[in-house]
Amino acid sequence: MSGLPLVLAANALDTFVQTLFKALALGSLYALLALGFVLIYKATQTVNFAQGALALAGTWFLSIIFMDWEVPGRWVGGPGWVHWFIALLLAATATAVLGLVIERLTIRPMIGEPIFSMAVITLGLEVVIRVVAFDAVNTTPRGLGIPWGMETFKIGGAMVAWSYIAAIGMAGVAFLGTWRFFKTRTGVAMRATAFDQEAALAQGINVGRIFAIAWAVGAALAAISGIFASMPPWGPAGLASRDGAFFAFRALPAVILGGLDSVVGALVGGLIIGFAEVFAGQYLASYTGVIGTGYQQVVPYVVMLVGLLVRPYGMFGTAEVRRV
Repeated sequence: MSGLPLVLAANALDTFVQTLFKALALGSLYALLALGFVLIYKATQTVNFAQGALALAGTWFLSIIFMDWEVPGRWVGGPGWVHWFIALLLAATATAVLGLVIERLTIRPMIGEPIFSMAVITLGLEVVIRVVAFDAVNTTPRGLGIPWGMETFKIGGAMVAWSYIAAIGMAGVAFLGTWRFFKTRTGVAMRATAFDQEAALAQGINVGRIFAIAWAVGAALAAISGIFASMPPWGPAGLASRDGAFFAFRALPAVILGGLDSVVGALVGGLIIGFAEVFAGQYLASYTGVIGTGYQQVVPYVVMLVGLLVRPYGMFGTAEVRRV
C-alpha cells in the first residue's frame, strides 16, 4: 500500500519533497480509516473489523454508479471531475446505508452483551461482505474512472501525484466536518453517549439513533478511504480490488497508536504511521541486505508497540480507571 517507487528526483531536496507528499497522503488515508474506527468505537464501544470490507464495498458501489450507470453524467452537465465527486458522495451514501443495515440487524440486538461477542460479529461480517464484494470486482475488472489518473505536477524538481493532493484534501475535509459535527446537538449527544450510555439514556438521548449515525458515518468514511486507496499510484490501474479491504488492517496501528476513542488521535496516529512507513521505505532502502525487503511493512507495528509501551491507551486515548 506504500505505492509505486518514487521517480528518481534531481537531488536530495527534491527526493525529500516527494517523500513528504507521499507520506502526507498515505498518512491521510490511514487517518481517514482510523476516524471511521474511532467514531464507531466512541458511540458503541465496538471495534469494527468490517471496515476493510466496507471499504471494498464502497469501491464497488462507485464503479457501478459512475462507470455502469453513468450517474450523474447522463443528466448533469459540467466537468467530468464534478461528476466523479458527485458519484463518490453517492457511493459513500450507499455504503452508509449498508452500515445502517448492519448496525440495525447485528449490532443493536447485542447491546449489553460482552464486547468480545460484538467484535467477533464484526469479524464474521468482514468475511461475508469482503467475499461478496471481492467476487463482484474480481469476476470483471471494475474501473473507478479516477479523473486525474496518474497525472503529476512539479514542485521544483520533485514530481507529486495529484492523487496525493486529493487524499490530503479529503482527509482535511473529513476531519473539519467531524470537528463541526461534534459542536452540533447530535454531536454533543454522541459525545455524551460515548462517555456513559446509561447516563445518556437518562437524559433522554436516543442512544439507538446515535449508534446508527456512528455506523453510517464510519461506513461512509471506509468507502471514501477504499476509493482513494485504489487511486494511482497506490492502485496503479485505478481499479476496485481486494487490496482496498486489506488496507483497513494496515491502518490498525494508527488507530491503536492514536487512541481508540480519540478523533485527534486518529489524525495524529494516521500521520505518524504514514510518515514512519514512507520515510523508512525511502531512506532505509539501501540497508535491505541487513533488515530484509519486507521491513517497510513492519515499521508501523514497531512504532505502535513503542507508543503503547509509553502510553498504553494511545497518545490521546482515555485511560480506564479500575478499582482493585
